[in-house]
Amino acid sequence: MTDWLDCIIDRRQSDSRKWRQYGEDVLPLWIADMDFPAPEPVLRALHERVDHGIFGYGLEPPELRPLLVERLERLYGWSVSPEALVFIPGVMSGFNLAARTVASPGDGMLVQTPIYYPILRIPTNANLVLEGMELTRCADGQYEIDFDLMAATFTARTRLFLLCNPHNPVGRVFRREELERMAELCLQREVWICSDEIHCDLVFPGHQHIPIASLAPEIADRTITLMAPSKTYNLAGLHCAFAIIPNAELRRRFQAVRADLVPGVDVLGFTAALAAYRDGGPWLTEVLRYLEANRDFLWTRGKEYLPGVTLTQPEGTYLAWLDCRALADGPSWNPHRFFLERAKVALNDGAVFGQGGEGFVRLNFACPRATLQAALERMRQAIVAGET
Repeated sequence: MTDWLDCIIDRRQSDSRKWRQYGEDVLPLWIADMDFPAPEPVLRALHERVDHGIFGYGLEPPELRPLLVERLERLYGWSVSPEALVFIPGVMSGFNLAARTVASPGDGMLVQTPIYYPILRIPTNANLVLEGMELTRCADGQYEIDFDLMAATFTARTRLFLLCNPHNPVGRVFRREELERMAELCLQREVWICSDEIHCDLVFPGHQHIPIASLAPEIADRTITLMAPSKTYNLAGLHCAFAIIPNAELRRRFQAVRADLVPGVDVLGFTAALAAYRDGGPWLTEVLRYLEANRDFLWTRGKEYLPGVTLTQPEGTYLAWLDCRALADGPSWNPHRFFLERAKVALNDGAVFGQGGEGFVRLNFACPRATLQAALERMRQAIVAGET
C-alpha cells in the first residue's frame, strides 16, 4: 500500500528550503529532497535518542560499520575492510577533501558535464583547473560517453577524475563496460578517481549500480567512493555520509586533510543512518515503486503536458532532465525563469550544471503524484500561452 506516499504534507510551515525559497504560489520541484516522510524506524530511533535528553559528544554506533560492509558485499559483491570506511558529514565535503588529498594548486580535475553544480565549484575551492568534457546527447535524448573525447581531455596536469554515477542530472546509470573504459583511461595516466555514488540506491528496474572501485583491486586502490543515506532515505538535513577508501595511505592522507576542518557526524546523523540502513528496506521498496510510477507518468504524459519539451527516462535518481531548447524565443530566453514566472513552478536552471546544460531544466519527481500533475498542468498552460 502506498497511500501514505500520495499524502501531501505541508512543508511551507517548516524550515524547508525547497518550499520556502520561492513564493507561496510556487510549486517547487527543484532541490533534491523528497516530499515523503522518512522511514518509520528512523523516526522512532530519533525520538528515542531525543527523549534521552543529553546531546554530548557521541561515538560512531558500533553496529554501523559492519552493517555497511555487509551491505556493500550483498548488493555489489564488493568486499571492503571495515577500516576502509571514513564517516563524514556529507558527500560535498568528500568531493572537496578528495581534491585536496590527491591534487595540488594548478593541477587539473576532469568532469563530465552537465554535472551536479557543486562539483563545478571544487576547482575554485582547491585552486585547481577545471577540465570539462561534455557528455554526448544522442538522437533519442539519452547520454553516452565519447571515450575518444575523454582521452583527449586529459592533460599532463590532470590528477583527478570526478565521476558522478548514477549521474546527476542526466539520470544515467553507467554500464560495466563504460566504467571499465573510464577506469582504464585513468589508470593509464595515473589519475585518481573520486566517485560520487550518492544515488546508488535509487536505480530503476533493468539497470544495476556498479561501484567503479568494485571492478578491480587496482581501481579501488586509486578511488575514493562517496555514499550516503541522505538521498536514499530522505535524510538530507541529517548530515551523515561515508567515504570508502581501501588504499590505507590514501585514507591516511584524506584524514590528514580533513583534520580539525571537517567535523565528524553528529549523534542524530549516526542514529538516523543506522536505523535507515538496518530497518529501512521495506520503506525503500515502496518508495522506489512510487518513484518509478512517477517517472513513467512523466514519460508517458510528457507530450501532453509539455509540448515542445524533449524528455528521456532516467535510469536512476528521482531527477528528470528536460530539454526545453525548442521553446526558446530568443537568445536570452531561459527555461528556469520562464517556468518560474509564467507557470509558478520552480525547477533547477540547467545552465548551472555546466557545458551542455543551457536550455535545460532539472525536475524533481519525488513528490505525491497530485503535486507532480499539478506542476505539469501549470507548465502546460504556460507553454500553450506562450505559443499564442
